[in-house]
Amino acid sequence: MSQMIRIAIDAMGGDYAPVEVVKGAVDALKEHNNVKIILVGDSTEIDRELSQHEYNKKQIEVVHTTQVISCNEAPVEAIRKKKDSSLIVALKMVKEGKADAVISAGSTGAVLVGGQVITGKIRGIKRAPLATVIPTMKGVSLLIDCGANVDARPEHLLQFAQMGSIYMEHVIGVKNPKVSLVNIGAEEAKGNALVKEVYPMLKELDTIHFTGNIEPRDVFEGETNVVLCEAFVGNVILKLAEGLSSTLIHAIKDGMMSSTRGKIGGLLVKPALKDTLKMFDASEYGGAPLLGLNGLVVKMHGNSKAKEVRIAVGQCITFMEQGINEKIREQLGRR
Repeated sequence: MSQMIRIAIDAMGGDYAPVEVVKGAVDALKEHNNVKIILVGDSTEIDRELSQHEYNKKQIEVVHTTQVISCNEAPVEAIRKKKDSSLIVALKMVKEGKADAVISAGSTGAVLVGGQVITGKIRGIKRAPLATVIPTMKGVSLLIDCGANVDARPEHLLQFAQMGSIYMEHVIGVKNPKVSLVNIGAEEAKGNALVKEVYPMLKELDTIHFTGNIEPRDVFEGETNVVLCEAFVGNVILKLAEGLSSTLIHAIKDGMMSSTRGKIGGLLVKPALKDTLKMFDASEYGGAPLLGLNGLVVKMHGNSKAKEVRIAVGQCITFMEQGINEKIREQLGRR
């Protein structure tokens, strides 16, 4: 693809901004020559970090802003008051056609609200879900919605299922992806009012490969490709998984260091264990896209470092090259 893909990055968002954000942007240029990265934020700080790296000057632009939205600010109020913040300016660049995508590790609430209010939804899309790739025993699955719409209705879940299928097939490369609805049991009659109502609707939807309910304990087995739920459930699954994996890793390390025998055994299993744990490392998967927008907004974890930024840039490129928004418009959009 010869056309340059323009990605605006909120250089001031996240725990390690702008140092790791700038480093990740420069690292991405080493892998992709069809991208222009626009670093949005305090130009003095950004330029200082850029001076530490070698890169193609034609592929990076710096846009100066004077404000930053912090994670403890009310999203709606911050968006209204901080018009010259790095996040808002980056989002406006997509709205105005000056950029194709936005990446931010800043305030989740501001990214979600700003993405929908400023960038705007594709005509016909009722809600924009946040979708994140999660590791499983058989590769990866897409968890949708994982944080954007905590009071979703059945018609929203129907669109989430379709958008998730499109993303999984054309970005992740899974043909005819299986879609499963998160529930407290596998039986169709189980669950709350929302899942009971949407289940038969999903069965009738011929644009997805619906396989029925999935219990949370089976999500990480990898038997399905799109894990469908409303955002309250999705966010609980995501945060529980993050906390459990962190606890298990620390418990394993403590166990290995508790005795001489454990230390010797640890040295023997370290190579295999390292490869296994890498599969469940969230930093390997970049950020979570907010689907259904006019453009692309990718939310990274607040503690993301250069590797996540680099991978998120690659996500954006694949998203644009595969024409995901065009496919969503064709299948779900209203003309």
